[in-house]
Order: sequence, then C-alpha cells, then structure tokens
Amino acid sequence: MSQKFWLLGLLGLLLVTSYVAAENDDDKAETVEEDIGKSREGSKTDDEVVEREEEAIKLDGLNVAQMKEIRETGEKHAFQAEVNRMMKLIINSLYRNKEIFLRELISNASDALDKIRLMSLTDRTALDSKEEMEIKIQADKDNHMLHITDSGVGMTKADLINNLGTIARSGTSEFFEKLSEMSASDANDLIGQFGVGFYSSFLVADRVVVTTKHNDDKQYIWESDSAEFTVAEDPRGNTLGRGTTVSLHLKEEAFDFLEADTIANLVRKYSQFINFPIYLWTSKTEQVEEPIEEEEGDAEATDEEKTDEDEDVEVEDEETEDTPKTRKVDKTTWDWEVMNENKPIWTRNPKEIEDEEYNEFFRAFSKEEKDPLSRSHFTAEGEVTFRSILFVPQKAPPQMFSDYGKKFDHIKLFVRRVFITDDFEDMMPKYLNFVKGVVDSDDLPLNVSRETLQQHKLLKVIKKKLVRKTLDMIKKMDTEEFMEKFWPEYGTNIKLGIIEDHTNRSRLAKLVRFNSSNSDELTSLGDYLERMKEKQDYIYFMAGPSKQEVANSPFVERLLKRGYEVLYLTEAVDEYCIQSLPEFEGKKICKCGQGRFENGRRI
Repeated sequence: MSQKFWLLGLLGLLLVTSYVAAENDDDKAETVEEDIGKSREGSKTDDEVVEREEEAIKLDGLNVAQMKEIRETGEKHAFQAEVNRMMKLIINSLYRNKEIFLRELISNASDALDKIRLMSLTDRTALDSKEEMEIKIQADKDNHMLHITDSGVGMTKADLINNLGTIARSGTSEFFEKLSEMSASDANDLIGQFGVGFYSSFLVADRVVVTTKHNDDKQYIWESDSAEFTVAEDPRGNTLGRGTTVSLHLKEEAFDFLEADTIANLVRKYSQFINFPIYLWTSKTEQVEEPIEEEEGDAEATDEEKTDEDEDVEVEDEETEDTPKTRKVDKTTWDWEVMNENKPIWTRNPKEIEDEEYNEFFRAFSKEEKDPLSRSHFTAEGEVTFRSILFVPQKAPPQMFSDYGKKFDHIKLFVRRVFITDDFEDMMPKYLNFVKGVVDSDDLPLNVSRETLQQHKLLKVIKKKLVRKTLDMIKKMDTEEFMEKFWPEYGTNIKLGIIEDHTNRSRLAKLVRFNSSNSDELTSLGDYLERMKEKQDYIYFMAGPSKQEVANSPFVERLLKRGYEVLYLTEAVDEYCIQSLPEFEGKKICKCGQGRFENGRRI
C-alpha cells in the first residue's frame, strides 16, 4: 500500500514540474517577441524609420509617397556641358564672396515680379491667382535649408528646362572658347549672356530644389545636385498660386546663412532698395504677464485653516492684495518682418521730393548724424543712362588726408536697384573722396562678374559725368555757405584737384580761393580779374609761411606801391597748385620778382 502512494506522489510531482516549465517557456517567448519589436535594428520598417524618412522629405512639403512618385515619373536631364569646369569657374574666378548667392536669387525674384507686373498692365487676370507681389525668405535650421519664395511670373515646364538648363543649351565649350579669346573687360558681357547667376546657389548648397507655378501651366518641381537635374509635375498640385520657391540644402560650411541676423544684414546690404517688399520669417522674445496657477496643495484648505475663525478680516484682506496674481514670462513669437523699408528715392522725380526726405535718406544711407551740406539729384542720358544722388557732408572724414589715395566706399553702385559694389578704386578721383552718393544704372550688364564691373568701359563714362555734376553742385552753392562751411573743410581738396585733374582744371580754378593783398578775406581768381588794372597782363602771387611775412617781401612791396594786387600763398599746397595752373582765362600767372614787364616797364 505504501508503495502505491509513493508512485502516485511521484507522478503528481512530475505533472507539476512540467506545468511550471511550460509557463516559463511562454514567458520567454513573449519576452523575445517584445524585444524584437522594440529594437531599431530588428525591423527596417518600424515607425521611427518611417518618421525619419518623412522628416527628411517634408522639408520640400512632400511626403514619402509623393517623393517616390516624383522620382519614378520625373524627367532626368544630364548637363551636356562641362558642369564641373563651369562650377570651378564660378567658385574660383567669377565670385569672390559666397554671400552674393542671396543677392542673385533676390534679384531673380525681383525680375520675376517685374515681369508679372508688366503683364498685368495688358492682362487684368494675370494677378488673379495671387494679388500679393512680394519676396519671402525662410530659414529651416533643423534641416539646414533656406527657402526664397516670390509671387512673380513663375516658370512653365519648358522654362524650367530652358532657363535653368541654359548652360547646357548654350554650350559651355563654346563659352570657354569665347572667354579665352576675349579680354577680361569684354568677357563681362559674354558671361551675362550665358545666365549662370542662378548657379551661384551651388556655392553654398549641395542640392537645389525649385518649385514653380506659371499661370499657363501646372506646378512643377526642378531638382539638381549640379551634376544633373530632374523635372516633374508636383503631386501636391497648385500650392503656390503663382511664383517660385528656391530651396537650398546648405553645405555644412554655409550653415551661418541660416541665422536671421546674417540674412537680414545681407538683404539690407545688397537688396534694401528692391521695389518689392522682402520678408524674413523671424522671431522675437518679449515679456508678458501670465496668471499664477494655484498649486493643488494650496487649493485645499487644511482643517487648521477651517477652524481658525479668530483671524482679523482686514489683515487677511491686506495679505491677499499683496500676493501677486500674475508673473512675467518670456514669450517667443514668429512673424514675417520687412527687411527693405528704405525706398529708392533716386528713382523719383526730384520735384516731388521734400528736403527732409533727402536729409533722412542721407542720414540713413551714409550713417551721418547731420544733414548734408549740398546735394545733386540728376538723371544722366547718352552713351549710358543712370540715376544718381550725390551729397557733400558737412564735415570731412577724419582720415581724409592720412588715407589719401586709398579706396573709399562712399559711392555705391546699383544695377536695377540691386546693390553691386562700393569697392571701387577709381569711381571718383582722389580729391573728391569726401563725396557720398548712389549710382543706379539699367545699362550695366547683370552677370556673375559684378565684382569686376569697375573694368567696364561704361563706368569710365559714369565717372566722367559724376565728377562734372559734383563740381557743378559745388559751384552752385550759396557764396556765404561756400566760404563759411565748404571751403574750411574741403578747400585743400580743390587745390589738389587742380594738381591732379588736368581735364577739369579750368572748372576747379573757378572754385579755388587764396589770400590776397586786397582784403583780409579769401578771394577767387575771377574776383582778382575784375579788380585788375587796365592792360595788366599777369596775375601775381608770392609764397611764404605767413601772410605777414609775404607782405613784407620787397618784391611784393614794389608791386603794391604801383597799385597791383598780389595773391598770398601761405599753405604748403598753394604753390604746387598755382604752378599747375599756368594761366586763368587768358591771363598768365607769375611769381613776384621774375622780371616780368607791364606796359613796357620791368616789374
């Protein structure tokens, strides 16, 4: 009997053991399955991978399915030209600063807006798709992208292939052949004809995506890595209404162009006078009042507070009033901010501009605190047409003569209201280095070699007209203002101009002033002529360290006794100046004591 019970017990023990082992196996199986599901490497189609793919694509506003559709249906075009060679030319030769890519893209956007505005004059429906005419810039720091959007005319599919494939169509081999045959100055025009300004984008971007919508076509996407480009219909349909968005996938060394301050500075530097508003998506932080939420522990009254009925009610009210109910917190808001509020005043009719408008423009443009001493607003026509405003500041630059001969950035050149450069060695002669102003021309070539425009033949014509307009402006100044304000600041410059500028020497001679034996005030050569004795043949001068010492010269005393006027040259530059001016309006200029004859008598 005992043996029977022993066998039954053993059998029960085996059953229990096998049941426990089975449960453990189930737990292990469940654990393994859960770990595989959570592992990033365990599945290539998990939610995180899909999310990362979508994040990489949504930068262009496209989801995964749409991107696949574009890649499958898009037309691929290989650049037939020698693109690598062309890119090296752009990077190493034609563009000195990478930052000008933004200037080029904004200039293109402005041209597109000008075109749709012109079309709207004859076609009233041209602006129906989108009435706003603007340029918007948005930086995406998370994905290292920069977007430039305009509501301009847009491009058709054919335009995308032809315009953005200009290099391939034009033939880069032909381009290089012609470039090698021409001089540097003539090459500027040639480069402009090949339309490679857009490709300055690749100075800062690995990949460029252009989304565009024209009124006469569907919305298309153009994409390129500079080796080839793809054109496809946008699967999203019409999202722009009308216009173009250029999206740049920036290189690592160009990430600084994603900073709002960097973009704003570049827009103000190059494009502040574009006719259309340029908006930048930017943020600002401000302090706002926010109500203080009571904590849960404070909201529940304790038993002790409920039973404390002996508190003075007035005291309790005072404590309640003293307790702040709000607090100040920093709040960040995002909005579009206009970057180019300054308008190109030089494009307006001078008769419609008030003096204060000129003064405000001068102070903003030149960073001067005081109003200008004089100005000249004019339009020059002829071999080259340009508009300009020139100003004479009230005070001369502090290092005007210590830095004499060095480049000044006082004259800024614009082409179609787009800033090109102020880095000119010879835009104005050295003696007029104090003049500040702007020059805007539509005749200068819009091409990638804008930095070398100072070699262009038309600039020589512009310089010639600027000098003459400046001298005319000075000549027309009120006599009192000229003597009291202009001459003390810039008199030496006029004398240096007589020495250096042979072409305009006669004009400068009418402006120069010297001390004279006739009065204590400075006199002009023209006034000297009016006071000359009858049949006097010469204009007399004597140089010396001071007016008193010159007046005591025996040569001067002899002339004064005979009734002749003598110019006193008491400044170091005076004698060099007068020696460069052998005569004035037919009268020779000579130094006292040189044995000249007047009316047959030796002087």
